[in-house]
Amino acid sequence: MSQKKELRMTHFLKALPKNIFSGLVVSLIALPLGLGLAMASDAPPISGIITAIVGGVIVSLLGGSHVTITGPGNGLVGVLLVAITTLGLTGAYAAIICSGILLIILGFLRMGKLADFFPSSAIQGLLAAIGLIILGKQFHIMLGNRITRESTIDYLLAIPETLQGILSYSDPGLLFAAASGVISLMIMVVYSRIRNKYLQLIPAPMWIVVLSIAFSYYYELVLLMPNPIHPDYMLNGMPNLNQVIADLPIPDYGKLGTLPFWASVFAITLISSIESLLSIKAVDKLDPENRRSNVNKDLKALGLATVGSGFLGGLNVVTVIARSSINVNNGASNRSSNFFHAVFLVLFIALFSTQLARIPLPALMAILVFTGYKLASPNVIRNIFSIGREQLLIFFITLFATLKLGLISGIALGVVATLIMHIVLNKSLTLFLRNIAKPNILMYKERVDNNYYISVKHFCTFLNFYKLEGKIEAIPESEDIVVDFSLCEFVDDTVMESLSGYQKSFDKKGGNFEIVGLDMHGSESKHPFALRRLIPFRSGNGNLTKRQMNMAQLAHEYDLRYEYDKQSKVKFFYDFLFFRTKKIDAIYNRIADDKNSILIFDITFSEGEFIAKEVVRSTMMYIKLDTVIPSFRMDKEGFLEKVYAFAGFKDIEIKEHSDFSKHFYLLGEDVNGIKSFFNNSLIQFFEGNPYYHVESNGNHLLVFKKERLATLKEIKVLMDFGKRLKSLILNN
Repeated sequence: MSQKKELRMTHFLKALPKNIFSGLVVSLIALPLGLGLAMASDAPPISGIITAIVGGVIVSLLGGSHVTITGPGNGLVGVLLVAITTLGLTGAYAAIICSGILLIILGFLRMGKLADFFPSSAIQGLLAAIGLIILGKQFHIMLGNRITRESTIDYLLAIPETLQGILSYSDPGLLFAAASGVISLMIMVVYSRIRNKYLQLIPAPMWIVVLSIAFSYYYELVLLMPNPIHPDYMLNGMPNLNQVIADLPIPDYGKLGTLPFWASVFAITLISSIESLLSIKAVDKLDPENRRSNVNKDLKALGLATVGSGFLGGLNVVTVIARSSINVNNGASNRSSNFFHAVFLVLFIALFSTQLARIPLPALMAILVFTGYKLASPNVIRNIFSIGREQLLIFFITLFATLKLGLISGIALGVVATLIMHIVLNKSLTLFLRNIAKPNILMYKERVDNNYYISVKHFCTFLNFYKLEGKIEAIPESEDIVVDFSLCEFVDDTVMESLSGYQKSFDKKGGNFEIVGLDMHGSESKHPFALRRLIPFRSGNGNLTKRQMNMAQLAHEYDLRYEYDKQSKVKFFYDFLFFRTKKIDAIYNRIADDKNSILIFDITFSEGEFIAKEVVRSTMMYIKLDTVIPSFRMDKEGFLEKVYAFAGFKDIEIKEHSDFSKHFYLLGEDVNGIKSFFNNSLIQFFEGNPYYHVESNGNHLLVFKKERLATLKEIKVLMDFGKRLKSLILNN
């Protein structure tokens, strides 16, 4: 075995405990979500679990991504529902298999950039429509009211009737069913707002499963009564592992030559490829090692997994953003976490399949209702409106067309609406017709600064962004790149959003991504993703809030400088381990001295992507040191930190100070250097002060207490703590 292979194997084995742990956490979400998505598609509940298992095994072995999770996807609920209704279950399995073959072909044709040919607002409209399709039908089951309507709009319009109908339920079983749905929905809503590391060891969907099963046993063993929830609203038909193997379905190809069959195949393929490609692109931004996925290789693996899933009675295998985000946040570093998530699902079905029958359908539907709401929430609409009013129009055209005409027609009309909007805004059809086929990208490496320079001409939109993207992808993210739009007349929001992602990726990898030439361009919105064209730029400053005025007064009292505006150039924060798997939006409300040696600031960052994205706002302190110290990370030690030790996160013990080691969790690679640095005076300082998260990158410190904005009093305490800590370090 070569030395390189030995190093890779050593690294793999070292990271294995973390990936097993992450696979376990993800499987706790995949189990209830797989059951729910399958039932929402009118497929057997076990189909969703089969999909996750097959996808986890095949894609982890053959895929080209690094930390993604595969399984049944939210976006496919609508098309699979239509396919199963039109073709029957076994006919739908045949369509799924054909869809998998098409995905394999797309992979061989190197169509991994397919998602880039759809405008951002149209995709958002498509996803919002999918969210409403999920929410519309499952909302009624969540409240114990199983109804049948012809369209999603009819299901949505019937929601007030279902809400009123709860008050007239005469059957206690239906009331209990509705109560289980409402309580489960409350758990989904409240869970993400509780920043408690112990509670979040178990994901919200698994809490619903655990509490549902516990409720059933409470009635059965304590009250000696049957489960009070109506039997029609309990999860039925869950086979054990032997039954799954014995009852493998036989796909029905009888409708292979019909138009509805191929319409379903193409719809399933389109949505699954878009959902997977968007998810892979988003997860790459979260990868702590900043690796780029081989999307074409992943498409082949997803296609093969889909073929296998269809033969085994599963659904389409797609890359899923929510579970992938959780995978990264729990320390996953390679594809083995996807494999172990599948292994744990097999164990769950083998050992606990009979217990799943104790879960009420309304509880599972509450998970889907919450998922559907997040896809089409008012926040999505507000964000699109903040980018531009024209984007909101494209969004709603795509949304309503999808609901009324179907997914393929909806996204097609969204693309057409975007093209028309671009022509209207530029008051020119010839700009696009004359230049669409022309080369518009020039790239070379500057000799003086060794920068990669890219000049963009004419226009740059979703139609031709692949040309610019191809040049950017060819440049290592550790290099410096300048993209010049001074010769470009029009840049759309899809391009601006994609370039923002590249800027953050280059910052994380140590490179620099700078956009120039847009000074003469303008936008009707202050949003960084707003499209750019030659119009007067409109802007305005808001008034300071009460908290900002208090912070300004505090800075004045301490003879410091206060700046309230947002600062997005914060790549130096990515040197800290805490931010490796997070995306920083901006820092603001900055209080600093003249030399910026101590900086207190509010910060907005996010964990996860897309519907799994959680935005966090916190107050932190950044301390610049005039000396070099070991890199380390220190937190208050609790039960969770002790559990982390089993996953490979080893606490550094200071033998002479057992009490300090008992109360503080200390991590770092230079163990001897850290032990030497933590002398008596420093340890006594930390023991005599409130607990803070303190992290060193060698030259700077990051200090904060809670993942929330600090009060004025807490800011004063933080400021005092930081000043005394810096003085102590420099005097040692």
